[in-house]
Amino acid sequence: MSLVLNIFTIIAVLAGTFFFLAGTVGLLRFPDTLTRLHALTKADNLGLGLVVMGLLPQAEWPFDVIKLIAIWLFTLLAGATVGQLMAQAARRGQPTP
Repeated sequence: MSLVLNIFTIIAVLAGTFFFLAGTVGLLRFPDTLTRLHALTKADNLGLGLVVMGLLPQAEWPFDVIKLIAIWLFTLLAGATVGQLMAQAARRGQPTP
């Protein structure tokens, strides 16, 4: 593996880790459920995308690349679905103004 690809992997994984941590901080600091959910889902999706992008050059077989991309896409779909369900449940529990 070349040095450039290893450096790219390290930078992308570290950037993904930064976004995971930023989402966690948003989860802990924002005032209400909907803003916490927004911060967590957006940052986690971007963080996972960067981690997967960093791992792609390290994959040895094309099937491994397909698996990494499939994991990322299924996680995006699951995150969006769960985020919508949690937001609907939170809105039902709040009184309407």
